[in-house]
Amino acid sequence: MAIDLKNNVYCDGEGTPVVLVHGFPVDHRMWDKCAEELRKAAAKQGVKQFAIWAPDMPGAGEGPIPSDEDSGGKDADGAFPYGLDRMADAYVDLLHEAGYDKAIWVGLSMGGYLILDIQRLHPEAVAALALCDTKADADSAQMRVKRVAIAEECETTGTHEPVMGFAVPSDADSTVKRSEAYCRQFETWINEQPAAGIAWRERMAAGRPDLNDVLPEIDVPVAVVCGDKDPSSPPAVMGPVANAMAKADVSMTVIDDCGHFSAYEHPDQVAAALLELVRRVG
Repeated sequence: MAIDLKNNVYCDGEGTPVVLVHGFPVDHRMWDKCAEELRKAAAKQGVKQFAIWAPDMPGAGEGPIPSDEDSGGKDADGAFPYGLDRMADAYVDLLHEAGYDKAIWVGLSMGGYLILDIQRLHPEAVAALALCDTKADADSAQMRVKRVAIAEECETTGTHEPVMGFAVPSDADSTVKRSEAYCRQFETWINEQPAAGIAWRERMAAGRPDLNDVLPEIDVPVAVVCGDKDPSSPPAVMGPVANAMAKADVSMTVIDDCGHFSAYEHPDQVAAALLELVRRVG
């Protein structure tokens, strides 16, 4: 059995589609503003309209939650060692079912894990990559244990509390993240996720492989984007990721006063970087 995805189409078009892959613990809606900025910027600059999609990950938004069997089975500790691979297969299947051979894959945070795995398993389906606020490392042993514990708590109690920290700012965070509007929006989005879906994504991320070996083999155009105030993937993390892609044509954009969810905080600047990537693909 395969994993099923719920696709969300912002617009149809010609040429190579742009597939936006959201972060955790929200769903495709984090891309809404950025997708609209990308569409408008392309039209303004005379770029022929291309399709823009943002599927929901399994367990996110309206995305069906896969069974353990469809996820490839669990490790003894409860992580899904093949969950990321199965999800990568599902995204590429979605692309092929729509009649496309390749896509420009854009992944933010957990979405970055996915598109790097697509590059590892299905390089023939990759026209370009945009790595936003992400990393190629697997979880540390401590983080793996933490994710599985969160998954178990969410499944058994239905709570969202263990991941609500994504909606709570610190004094070091960006201006947008410290705003009431940001906190209210992310709290709403997180509470709208099925607790079992949060758990699935945590188990998948806990079991994912280290993907650093993928970076030197990438030979397509790449955009690297991060916020200067991203607490987990700042320029100090994203710079070495960019440098490791020695075969690729890489551009790097660092957004000032920006946190982890760059596409939500500064959708116009992320859209500009993505449109430049679209132009490089041709």
